[in-house]
Amino acid sequence: MGEWNMLELWRSMGTLCHGVVIVLAIMFVRSLGVSASRALRYRLAREQSKAYIFETIDSFREGKLEHAIVVAERNKRSHIASIVTAGLLDFQAAPDGMPEQQVIEGVQRSLERSSAETTEEMKRGLSGLATIAATAPFVGLFGTVIGILNAFRSIDVMHATAIKVIAGSISEALLTTAIGLSVAVPAVWCYNLLTSQMDAFGVEMQNCALELVTYLRARQVGLHKDMRAPVISG
Repeated sequence: MGEWNMLELWRSMGTLCHGVVIVLAIMFVRSLGVSASRALRYRLAREQSKAYIFETIDSFREGKLEHAIVVAERNKRSHIASIVTAGLLDFQAAPDGMPEQQVIEGVQRSLERSSAETTEEMKRGLSGLATIAATAPFVGLFGTVIGILNAFRSIDVMHATAIKVIAGSISEALLTTAIGLSVAVPAVWCYNLLTSQMDAFGVEMQNCALELVTYLRARQVGLHKDMRAPVISG
């Protein structure tokens, strides 16, 4: 074997090891794509939620629910706007004369459905990222096992135990493990970071739903209390 560089190692690898490296490369690209798309989605959700709250806080104080719904159309990536709009639409759709408790229960069901749908949409791809983080080291280890088996085969064929006979095969074997870890570690970091952000979004949606129900219940009894702006973290 010549100079030990990545190109020489690639050329000296067997077919199975080539397949392992290709699979790991696909997993790496996939993890990067999911991480980038979710990071962008979460940034838009946070920015549009802040914008939505800023634009509608006076509308809620003045009881202008139609304006709050219209503003939500301009902030469709906002998880807060999605929750609020679902509750307001159900509230406005309630027929006149319906008991207050039934109206509020209908709003709560709409809020729960909207929260579940929004959460599912925002979590899209995270399960795949977790799978990549968990399996990439084992895929690399599989390549290592194949490389070590090739090293022992070389020893058997050449009837020699000199280190130069098996050094190349061992280096190829260890390379796949290194690649597997290089894929898994960033995937774990990204998954944990994105999951923590999703947890924060979940808390924000839950708080928003509770505040909206409180506001609408007060409106039903004619108190017209102000709706507090949902807390948007960091």
